[in-house]
Amino acid sequence: MSTPIIITVLVAYFSILIFISWITSRNADTQSFFTGNKQSPWYLVAFGMIGASLSGVTFISVPGKVLTEGMAYFQIVLGYVIGYVVIAQVLMPLYYRLNVTSIYEYLRDRFGVVSYKTGAAFFILSRTLGSATRLYLATVVLQLFLFEDLNVPYWLTVVITIALIWVYTFKGGIKTIVYTDTFQTLFLVSAVVICTIIIANVLHVDFSGLYKMISQTKTTSGGSMTQIFFFDDPNSKLFFPKQFFGGMFLAIAMTGLDQDLMQKNLTCKSIGDAQKNMYSFTTILVVTNFMFLLLGGALYVYAAAKGVDLPMSGENVKTDHVFPTLALNNFGTIAGIFFLLGITASSYASADSALAALTTGFCIDFLNFHKREEKERQRLKLLVHIGFSLLFLGIILLTKWYVDANPSTDLIGLILTIAGYTYGPLLGLFSFGIFTKRKLSEWFVPLVCILVPLACYWLDKHSESLMSGYKFGNELLILNGLLTFMGLLLISKKSNLTPAYEDRT
Repeated sequence: MSTPIIITVLVAYFSILIFISWITSRNADTQSFFTGNKQSPWYLVAFGMIGASLSGVTFISVPGKVLTEGMAYFQIVLGYVIGYVVIAQVLMPLYYRLNVTSIYEYLRDRFGVVSYKTGAAFFILSRTLGSATRLYLATVVLQLFLFEDLNVPYWLTVVITIALIWVYTFKGGIKTIVYTDTFQTLFLVSAVVICTIIIANVLHVDFSGLYKMISQTKTTSGGSMTQIFFFDDPNSKLFFPKQFFGGMFLAIAMTGLDQDLMQKNLTCKSIGDAQKNMYSFTTILVVTNFMFLLLGGALYVYAAAKGVDLPMSGENVKTDHVFPTLALNNFGTIAGIFFLLGITASSYASADSALAALTTGFCIDFLNFHKREEKERQRLKLLVHIGFSLLFLGIILLTKWYVDANPSTDLIGLILTIAGYTYGPLLGLFSFGIFTKRKLSEWFVPLVCILVPLACYWLDKHSESLMSGYKFGNELLILNGLLTFMGLLLISKKSNLTPAYEDRT
């Protein structure tokens, strides 16, 4: 695709986002920024959450990984379903009864200020690292296929990317994002569907014919590209129980215990609307992820049928570059435009909501916004928003340096690994609060929440030698949460909760 077309598409796209921001942020105050005044239509929240959940890493890495793992990722997706049911039936009613703005206020009510600040700090750490890593991929694609031809240095590409997000989120916050994410998710899903249809038409097959061709194509390990379930090797990271239960707890932690995605749910008018949103979102997410995997197989079938050289790094295929390379160089202008819109939408839908959620979390959890005047709130909110934007910039540049030094890095695996370490303490804290009535010796809570992930990191690095070749996968999050729970049990004592708390939960 030519540079003028790419520039025209991006200018038009961001002009629409800024226009949506202008419409939705009129007369907005800090309450609108944080809660959307609890007036968001549940169906818009459900659809828009797809873009925020998937991100640019999913958009590119999930199709690419079909070459090495087939459709094993769908095992994780099936686990998500159970996790989302737990969120809808256990966590969301709790948050609505407590009427929280930040979900970590629950920890303050249940344990005290130290636990509250610890949980909020781990969210900020988790979401900042995860979202910046996701956004990194979008900046790389823009650099490779646009800004490099214009001789724009990579650091400036990152600055432009983050500045665009800041422009359309700084005033309206979550109220704006509910609508911009819906707009962006539309392009994300359209890109996958259109590229899959184009490949099927080029190969002169229908959907079933395309699926059959993919099933007859082998992964690098020799299995079928349509293989979903892996039961043979308990030591493998692809072993079904690891993937399924890991996916279940990843959903609980990365959605139900995450201010970013729960903030959207809490903008719904009632718990009933929020639950309808969660179940609709779950259905759409399962279908969309399967479409991504189908597209991944179709990419490799197309490349083999047409003799297209895949992007390589030494002797290995650069799987994260396969989709962008084929979409922008081989599928024609229409596919190229929708790919560009899709990768932009998926990356920005994830990053913009994260930026708003981080701003919300820091303002509510650390700056005591409920006790400040509106004028002071507006000033501090702006400064915090700018601060997290600059933090994103630094992390993206560090990620670029790391990936350049380790070109075989699996980005989606890296993000899930980060989640395993950083969301584990949150999983332990919330589980301990919900399933026990014990009181914590609060000053030891940060120590437990720091030492447990460090212990899990050491165990993960030595598991093969200590456990007869066993490799941890997504179940590392479960272990992290369980050990945190046990550590909290050691620093707890029996206590009768106050009647006021019991009435609220």
